[in-house]
Amino acid sequence: MAERTLFDATAHLQALESKRIGAVELLDAAVARYQALNPKINAVTVTDLERARTRAAAIDELRTKDVPLGPLAGLPMTIKDSLDVEGMPASSGVEALLKRPASDAAAVAKARQAGAVIWGKTNLPVMTGDWQSYNSLYGTTNNPWDLSRGPGGSSGGAAAALATGITTLEIGSDIGGSLRVPASFCGVYAHKPTHGLVSQRGHVPPAPGTLAEGDLNVVGPMARSARDLRLLLSVIADGPFAAKAPPAELKGLKVGVWAQEDDFPLDPECGAAIATLAAALGERGAEVRPIKPTETGPLMQAYTVLLLSLIGRGQPAKTQRSMRRMRGLVQLMRSIGLGDPSWAAQVMASTATHGEWLDANEARVRIGERMKTVFEQVDVIIAPATPVCAFPHDHGPFNRRTLLLSDGTRIPYRSMLNWIALATACGLPATAIPIGPLANGLPFGVQIIGPRGGDSKTLAAAEALEIAFGGFVAPPILSA
Repeated sequence: MAERTLFDATAHLQALESKRIGAVELLDAAVARYQALNPKINAVTVTDLERARTRAAAIDELRTKDVPLGPLAGLPMTIKDSLDVEGMPASSGVEALLKRPASDAAAVAKARQAGAVIWGKTNLPVMTGDWQSYNSLYGTTNNPWDLSRGPGGSSGGAAAALATGITTLEIGSDIGGSLRVPASFCGVYAHKPTHGLVSQRGHVPPAPGTLAEGDLNVVGPMARSARDLRLLLSVIADGPFAAKAPPAELKGLKVGVWAQEDDFPLDPECGAAIATLAAALGERGAEVRPIKPTETGPLMQAYTVLLLSLIGRGQPAKTQRSMRRMRGLVQLMRSIGLGDPSWAAQVMASTATHGEWLDANEARVRIGERMKTVFEQVDVIIAPATPVCAFPHDHGPFNRRTLLLSDGTRIPYRSMLNWIALATACGLPATAIPIGPLANGLPFGVQIIGPRGGDSKTLAAAEALEIAFGGFVAPPILSA
């Protein structure tokens, strides 16, 4: 039964539908895995097992009567703790947010209506704001491939739970790589949908009860296979989306490889893994060529303003007032040629005026128009999901953190934003798939970026690559 927990969701559902296993039995297997491994990795933060078992038993009873059931009927799931779940509000790692009732977030409600058995929440950084998953409320999540390293963030608990078989599917979110980074670090799959395809209602941040759909952020599926991503996306999408579709044909697939930019650092081992993948695609008949889809300077300038102004707006009023005072200081120091340019840029972006936001938005739209031309030349773009593989825990001051590359070079921590910025700023779909492990034994992943609305295209390409080159590999903690 322990091995069964590592099957993908599609295989689980086939077993459930054929009555080779029951929903209660499958839930118990997931909980047993949780009890055995969660003390080591701390992926799941809270559980609701009594109600989950009641729901699983009810689904088993309906199945004996051959009653039509939803596409996820009987499948045990956990949910990232930035999404409301009935009885378990989205804390986002903040204790004060626990003190309120909660109904299901929009995407969670759809999964539940489809028959999913939701039994727990997974860990994340405070207010989803880091590429490490830790907070004072629930502690630190460890990477199942190496407990001294983080699983990524902000959907880090979700990725760790998937990699270890604690859960079969997850719903996470992404504004700064929060689906793609953990998938890469833990060797699983994730899909950042086209912006607006999946409702964000019930996601925190922004503040609980917010009705407006946030800029940049998306809610999306995580899984152990590409076909499972499509299945879950078909359930949670706002509008028709096919649950099944044939994989892309690698022969003749036009692939742009984007892995070289002077101001976007990339670990040499990660770059070598992408080059190996590109060569293998060429051998399978794909038309592969290197591309530079946009100018990185304007991209990062626009994305930084769009992102940090959004994050700044979500800060407590006292923090916002402090940042506005700092803005005045920065402007003064700039006028006399003093100050750290990087820090100054962050302060200015965090306190952007409406006019500055409009300028950034105009730049973003122009880049989006350029991407339409790019996707007339290639079907998909393959790019790094991160500049590095999973790195050791580092909970020091955010702006002082650095990342160590395999050649001994250190790069700024904020380099984690570079490769993910294009898809996020322009609202493009991006499917994260594992292609590792690297020479150090750790997983690494790429993102398959497509045109706006081209979610089916990137998922089809992901499934084709999975079939051709292999997919999910279980971490060594499961054989220890």
